[in-house]
Amino acid sequence: MAADFAEVWERIRHHAGAEFHTILGRPFVYEVPGNYLRTNRTNRNLPRSNFAKALAVMPVDGPGAIPECQGPSYTWAILMDPRIRGDSW
Repeated sequence: MAADFAEVWERIRHHAGAEFHTILGRPFVYEVPGNYLRTNRTNRNLPRSNFAKALAVMPVDGPGAIPECQGPSYTWAILMDPRIRGDSW
């Protein structure tokens, strides 16, 4: 069963400010000031729709499996983190 994206986005918003790690172990935090997410390691805004698009293919082994998304390293790290994915995928 596919995860409900609205619920996933709320989990993402809830964990803003917490430390996450890329697949290579690089720590980062993010903020969600609107319908986008911004990490402390890049100047790029990652839109909410970016996460919805990536969620459609989760789970995948790494960020290389979601190359059409912006910031795949951060997108993958957030979506695959147990705090975000829970038991959903």
